[in-house]
Amino acid sequence: MRGIYTSVTDIRRRVFTEVARLSYEGQNYAQEVSRLPYKIIPGEVNSFRNSIFLERAIVSERIRLAMGLPLRPMDEQAPTNSGMENSVIAQKYYDPPLVNIIKFACNACPEKKVEVTNLCRGCLAHPCVDVCPKEALTFTPGGQTVIDQDKCIKCGKCVDVCPYHAIVKMERPCAAACGMNAIHSDDLGRAQIDQDKCVSCGMCLVNCPFGAIVDKGQIFQLIQSIRQGDRVYAIMAPAFVSQFPGLTVGKLKAAMRQLGFADTFEVAVGADLCTIEEAKDFMREVPEHQPFMATSCCPSWSVMAKKLFPEMADYISMALTPMVLTARLVKKHHGK
Repeated sequence: MRGIYTSVTDIRRRVFTEVARLSYEGQNYAQEVSRLPYKIIPGEVNSFRNSIFLERAIVSERIRLAMGLPLRPMDEQAPTNSGMENSVIAQKYYDPPLVNIIKFACNACPEKKVEVTNLCRGCLAHPCVDVCPKEALTFTPGGQTVIDQDKCIKCGKCVDVCPYHAIVKMERPCAAACGMNAIHSDDLGRAQIDQDKCVSCGMCLVNCPFGAIVDKGQIFQLIQSIRQGDRVYAIMAPAFVSQFPGLTVGKLKAAMRQLGFADTFEVAVGADLCTIEEAKDFMREVPEHQPFMATSCCPSWSVMAKKLFPEMADYISMALTPMVLTARLVKKHHGK
């Protein structure tokens, strides 16, 4: 769903907009934050879920996560502003986990299953039966093919050969997008993240069609820092030119100044510094001390490599990421 402006994207945008507005303009934060779900989801008629109350409950959790607050326990009563005092500060490191699942927003999608749909014509050739390596498919003359789920290994061979595309392989979208196999089902069939495997890449977040997976933000604290007079600098990835067509560097800098940032810098300068540092590491270590060297520029990649291939951990460059190098450079020349 990346690149498509969906209802999930729209709600996410509205939540961040209102949280940012609250941080800029709010006074009685605890009272105002309790009103935000009604502002974001107005009226009396539901638009996306079974009830408007469920929609607002989910938005309430999204608001909390956007402000860096944890999800509320489902078996205890707690208002939306519970723990609010911990977020009305200028600096805050997020409390793990970074990626969270709002359980009552999850659709409890099946983990992985191959099914025959009603498009099956019961054809004479029935190639699906012939290609199955486990003899899990049974052909009934004049009827539809049936799959024995206990025998099926979800290889997808029957899916590929069906001339009517009548066989489908269903898989939980978030799990299919996860390269770490970190998502499975809890006792109620809802998605659950194994934090020992998760590398916080966010692929599950952008692929969940129910908007049940949300990351924690620090936009509220960022604006608090600007409001109290701190000189805050924006560091932008070069990709902004493709994400916001028509946005020039000059327009970006002007917009950031209007928001309260002291200045704006591009991470590309940090990428150049990272390249130089990694080149030095490579020349010093390869091949005398190690057979190869992997980049360290992406934190998710680095964590993934260390978790999946711990024996290769020493072969990953120790150079700082472009983002960190850019931040240190800005602080060196513009910090107090």
